[in-house]
Amino acid sequence: MKKYDIAAYIWPAYTGDEPRTRIFWPEGMGEWQSVRSATAKAPGHQWPRRPLWGYVNEADPYVMEMEIAAAADHGVNVFIYDWYWYDRRPFLENCLNDGFLKARNRGRMKFYLMWANHDAMMYWDKRNSDDGGTVIWQGAADRPDFERAMSRVIERYFTQPNYYAIDGKPVFMIYDVPNLVRGLGGVDETRRAIDWFREACVKAGLGGLHLQFTMWNDRFTNLSGMDGGRNVPASAFGGLGFDSCSHYQYVHYADIDRRYEEVLPDVAAEWERLDRTLPFPYFPHVSLGWDNNPRFTGFRPGILKNCTPENIEKALRMAKDYADRHPGQPPLITVNSWNEWTESSYLEPDDLYGYGYLEAVRRVFVEGES
Repeated sequence: MKKYDIAAYIWPAYTGDEPRTRIFWPEGMGEWQSVRSATAKAPGHQWPRRPLWGYVNEADPYVMEMEIAAAADHGVNVFIYDWYWYDRRPFLENCLNDGFLKARNRGRMKFYLMWANHDAMMYWDKRNSDDGGTVIWQGAADRPDFERAMSRVIERYFTQPNYYAIDGKPVFMIYDVPNLVRGLGGVDETRRAIDWFREACVKAGLGGLHLQFTMWNDRFTNLSGMDGGRNVPASAFGGLGFDSCSHYQYVHYADIDRRYEEVLPDVAAEWERLDRTLPFPYFPHVSLGWDNNPRFTGFRPGILKNCTPENIEKALRMAKDYADRHPGQPPLITVNSWNEWTESSYLEPDDLYGYGYLEAVRRVFVEGES
């Protein structure tokens, strides 16, 4: 049976072990605080949802051993960790460093990093999120800061035996390319910084670097609250030397205020458009839902509806078919996400569908075509 790489993003905020999280979630359990307090805000609004595993500390290696086993048993074999660098130092590394990398069964799972280099806003603080986008930390990094951050990535993570690579090159994803360019001082300076990054990987004895970016779209609207509300077409990034791209969320390019099955044709059309126009591979992406009301006290419109395991399975089969029609590129499929509870897009089992989403992955990628 053909092997697929099913890579689920991880939002590493479900722990209180990072001291700087207390300004957002003072109860000391990370963003579980917002999930636990979430309520329905409108007729038919499908909250609360509760994790079947409880409000676990995902920086605990014993917890991660359970999660790795559940993921791998159902066909998820890569985690993409959201990785942060604010105020000239890392943020939210505990889940990766203390949880995943210390899990005894970590060898069952590959991982790679997505540098979530957007600004840190007050939206993480539910007490103040309705008031707008006050910036806490800026995500843009100048050249010296970029080199410090990427040196840490190379030394601490790229050298791990289960770091995910394509053609022997460690994969590194950048979320907000416009913010990257702004921090480094323009396109030319950004290309020079990326060239330095590649050379540093070679000097470290690695096979090079596979640089990936998060694709948005010209139709992008800032529904997430986390993104800057700006976008540059992928064609403008060609000179920066990226090797591939994928999406992070349907909300970045599709009208998600509909039923899931109504969105899927737009998703398929976007994949095909990118396949025709990009000078590098696009890896198909499946989102499990969208509703970020748990982060707010007031009601936030724009909710992806009818996100049943059956509809998710349709999307996964679309992605599998796309991978099969592109045998010249690695069979990588990204999924949002493993645990984005405050955006209602997660594979972890809940009290609504149980293990339904994971079972959908298993039916498509472990059992094969039915």
